[in-house]
Amino acid sequence: MKKFVETVGFIVFVQGAAGLLYEWTGWFRLWGLVARFGFLDDYGIFVSIALVVTGAAVMIAADSIRT
Repeated sequence: MKKFVETVGFIVFVQGAAGLLYEWTGWFRLWGLVARFGFLDDYGIFVSIALVVTGAAVMIAADSIRT
């Protein structure tokens, strides 16, 4: 279970980082899910930052799971 939670946290973190890279440089459109949703157009940077923070928090919280 610990590895699954760490993997989910890493995927969320990568999606946030890809969203930030897309907003700043225009790259990684295919990797980032934030750029694909039309209703998030005006909030792309904020959603990407929230994904980075959430992914990091999930990865840190995975350490408290006992095996």
